[in-house]
Amino acid sequence: MEKWTSYYIEKMAEVNRGFPVPPKALVMTYGCQMNARDSEKLAGMLVEMGFDMTEDEDAADLVIFNTCCVRENAENRLYGNLGNFKVRKEQNRNLKLVLCGCMMQQDMVVEKIKTSYPYVDVIFGTFNIYRFPQLLHTSMETKGMIVDIWQEAPEIVEDLPSLREYPFKAGVNIMYGCDNFCTFCIVPYVRGRERSRRPEDILAEVEALAKDGVREIMLLGQNVNSYAGDISFAELLHKVSEVEGIARIRFMSSHPKDMTDDVIEAIRDLPKVCNYLHLPFQAGSDKLLHDMNRKHTKKWYLDLIDKVKAEIPNISLTTDIMVGFPGETEEDFEDTLDVVRHGRFASAFTFIYSRRLGTPADHMEDQVCESVVKDRFNRLLDEVNRITGELSAEKLGQVLEVLVEGVGKDGLLHGRADDNSLVHFAGGSELAGQLVDVKIIEAKTFYLTGEIV
Repeated sequence: MEKWTSYYIEKMAEVNRGFPVPPKALVMTYGCQMNARDSEKLAGMLVEMGFDMTEDEDAADLVIFNTCCVRENAENRLYGNLGNFKVRKEQNRNLKLVLCGCMMQQDMVVEKIKTSYPYVDVIFGTFNIYRFPQLLHTSMETKGMIVDIWQEAPEIVEDLPSLREYPFKAGVNIMYGCDNFCTFCIVPYVRGRERSRRPEDILAEVEALAKDGVREIMLLGQNVNSYAGDISFAELLHKVSEVEGIARIRFMSSHPKDMTDDVIEAIRDLPKVCNYLHLPFQAGSDKLLHDMNRKHTKKWYLDLIDKVKAEIPNISLTTDIMVGFPGETEEDFEDTLDVVRHGRFASAFTFIYSRRLGTPADHMEDQVCESVVKDRFNRLLDEVNRITGELSAEKLGQVLEVLVEGVGKDGLLHGRADDNSLVHFAGGSELAGQLVDVKIIEAKTFYLTGEIV
C-alpha cells in the first residue's frame, strides 16, 4: 500500500475516534464487476479509517457514488440520486458526498457536477482510488469541492484494504484498462490502456484470500484474457489452480480475439476452473462487427464457440449482445439472431446501443430509430429466453455442486453451480460458503430449484 495512503487512513482514524459513536458510510455502486471490486477497496479503506458501513441512506454520514458511464441509464440514475441528496445536505452540513469512478473521467461530467451539484465534497476518478483517504482528510479541513482527476495511472498500487461482500468468494484484479477501442465503448478513455499486474502479486493476493477462507476466485479485467504479465493468461490459470484452499476459479470478461487454444485447454483440464465462459460477440453482422472494431467476423466467432464446445462439451457459454448500433438493418439483426440460435447461450447480457459522447460511434450516421430498436430488442429477448429455458430444462434430474451464497427472501438457500446456474433449495444458513450437491427438481428460465442429496 502506498505510504501516503496508510498515513491518511490513520489521520482519518484519529478524527473519527474523536466522535462518541463511529460515523457511518455508504458506498453506492454502478456498473461492472471492476466497479464492484473498486467499491470493496473503498469500503476497506473506510473501515480502517474508523467508519461503520451502512446500507441506510438516511443514516449515512458519508456517501460514495462509484459511477459507471458505459450506458446512459446509469448516468441518469446518478444525477437523480444526487438531486435527492440536496435536501439531506442542507439539513446536515456534516454529510459528505463523494463521487468517483468512470463518469468522473469525463470533463463535461465534472463541469456539470460543479455547476448543478456544488454541494458535492470530493470528486476523483479511476486512476487514483488509493488517494481517497487523503482527499477525504483534505475535505474535512477545507471548504469547497475537492477535485482530483488523473488522465493516466503512473503505477498499480498493491495491498489496498478490502471489505468483501462474501467471506467465501472474492474478485481479484489481474489487469486494468483496455486497448481494443470498440467504437461504441467509452471504457478505454476512462479506464486507460491495458496494464497487467505482476503474477507474483496476483498469486500473493490469492494465497492470502485462501488463508482467509475464500473458496472461489473471480479473476477480473476489462479483457481478462489479454493479460500480459511475465506469463500468459493460461499459465496464470495454472498457477492460481495450484493455490491450496481455492476450490473454484472463474474469470471475466473475455474478448474473443484473445481466446487462445491454451486458455481453452486450461478450462478443459484444470478441475478448479469452472466450466463457464463469458464470450461477448455484440453483433452477428460482419458489417457491424467491422464498424464496431470488434476484430472478428461472424464465421470466426461461430468457429471459435464450436471449438470450445468440442473441447469442453459441458461448457456453459454466456455472451453480450447489442441491438441498435448505428446502421443496423433488419438483415444485420437476423445475423445476430442466427448467432444466438447457433451458440445456444445459457444466458446473455442484452443491451440497447447507448450513444456515448467521445466515442467514434457517436458521430456515425444512420442512428437507428427508437421504435425499431425496441422491437428488435424484444425479439432478441424472446429468442434468448427461449433457449435459456430449454437449457435449464435439460438440467432436470442432474446433481449439481453448488457454492451456497446465503438465504433469500423466500427463505430458501441460493447459490451458483459450477456452470454459473442459479440454484434455490431448502437448507440451513450454516451452509453458507459450503459446496453442496443439489439434485435439480424444477427448472425455471432464470433459476433452478433443487434438494440437497
